Amino acid sequence: MTSRHADGAGDVQVDRRPDASMTLLTEFYRRPLDPGYALAAERRAAGDAPPRRRIGLVGLVVLAVLLGLGTAAATAALRQPVGQVSEARRVLESQITERGDEAAELQQQALALSDEIATMQSSALGSADEPLQSALTAGAVEAGSLAADGPGLRVVLTDAKSDNPDAEDPDNRVQDIDLQVLVNGLWEAGAEAIAINGQRLTSMTAIRSAGSAVLVDLVALSSPYTVEAIGDSVQMQTELARTSTGQLLATLRATYGIGVDMSSERRLELPGAGLTALRSASVPEDSRLPVPASDAPSDPVSSGGAGVAGSAGRAGGGGQ
Repeated sequence: MTSRHADGAGDVQVDRRPDASMTLLTEFYRRPLDPGYALAAERRAAGDAPPRRRIGLVGLVVLAVLLGLGTAAATAALRQPVGQVSEARRVLESQITERGDEAAELQQQALALSDEIATMQSSALGSADEPLQSALTAGAVEAGSLAADGPGLRVVLTDAKSDNPDAEDPDNRVQDIDLQVLVNGLWEAGAEAIAINGQRLTSMTAIRSAGSAVLVDLVALSSPYTVEAIGDSVQMQTELARTSTGQLLATLRATYGIGVDMSSERRLELPGAGLTALRSASVPEDSRLPVPASDAPSDPVSSGGAGVAGSAGRAGGGGQ
């Protein structure tokens, strides 16, 4: 507080409080609570406070539920593909299924026509041309167009087991190069016919990788890979052990944990691959057929009739 008084000269002097410059701090100490809080405390002490309302709490809960439902709906909408994408995927899947069925049907037709051609060929040749028929049959078996059966060797390659499939090492899987080396080694060891998981190998067969699968003539195969080779099983095992193919099999088993199971079989049945497209042909000099005397030309210089003999090389390059 301040007061005024007059001094001897008649001037009025104003007396100020010592803490006049500290009004804010003084008020803080005198009334530490805000007037609104103090009024509410007085009403509560006097019993005049209004009842607590739960409208705010209920509204907060409702708002939280609505926000949660909105977030869940938005997440579900984002995860679901767009309508056009779903439709395109459905059409693509149906086309793949249709094309696969068409390819399988055409393959069956090709095999049926191949059998029909072989039957007609045998009927046309007859029993009089048994040597020629045997040569044609042997050539067809070597070419892989006809089915083959007999004793042989079976080699099964299995991917190594992994404790964590998500972090699987590609080196622990059977790769296309492994099958290529094995197939070429079997040809060199004297195999007469080879098939991988029922897919007959020919001179035109390609073995390639596609992701985690291996393609044999564009047919996707997966582990285990069963390689069957018709021939002398003892000779083939001996030759494989002497070459780099045997060293590869030992490395796959010892280093990468890939399963290698080799067994001799008394009888193997390998399917035919059907007829292959003929791109070129020639008649060897030593394969001309004899001409009957009644059909021989009068000109002694002219040569007799010639028959076309097709020869197919062993699919030694099947994996190349």
